[in-house]
Amino acid sequence: MALPETPADRHAAVAGDFGRLVAQTPDWSAPSPVDGWTARDVVGHLVDWFPGFLAGGGVELPAGPSVADDPLAAWQHQADAVQALVEERGEESFTHPRAGTHRLGDAVDQFYTADVFMHSWDLARAGGQDPGLDEDHAAMMLAGMQPIEAMLRESGQYGPAVPVTDDAPVVDRLMAFIGRDPAWRPADGRTS
Repeated sequence: MALPETPADRHAAVAGDFGRLVAQTPDWSAPSPVDGWTARDVVGHLVDWFPGFLAGGGVELPAGPSVADDPLAAWQHQADAVQALVEERGEESFTHPRAGTHRLGDAVDQFYTADVFMHSWDLARAGGQDPGLDEDHAAMMLAGMQPIEAMLRESGQYGPAVPVTDDAPVVDRLMAFIGRDPAWRPADGRTS
């Protein structure tokens, strides 16, 4: 099923899918495919970086529960706050000192919802779950990232690409592009 096209609807779908993964994560200390990160760290990353990004453009998100105390409550609080933001203020102009000027909804979609989408794979793998990522959206993201690969790598946000075959599933190709090993599995052998 394809993801919705509007930033608000796409955030609702992607954040909802991530919330499902959060709710079903069996072990918060389990390693994730991101080197040195646990399942809790994946949620912490998403909850921690985005409020600062928004604040850089003068938009404040209300503080919520700590990921250290309750990852599910922290995630749900942030997902609800971001959803309200894109629904109520998505058409406003948003200027970030490093990311430029966008409609607020587009900035959320491009910088945050995309990150949630990709980190869904990490959290799913850490918890032995099926990430259930939309293949068409993964293909669109990959096609958009490939032409700016050098810039992405220089940003330090992505590791070196992992080799995969050209006919690998598109989600595997996206994950490999951003530096994840599509064959990564938890040490206990759980599979998604």
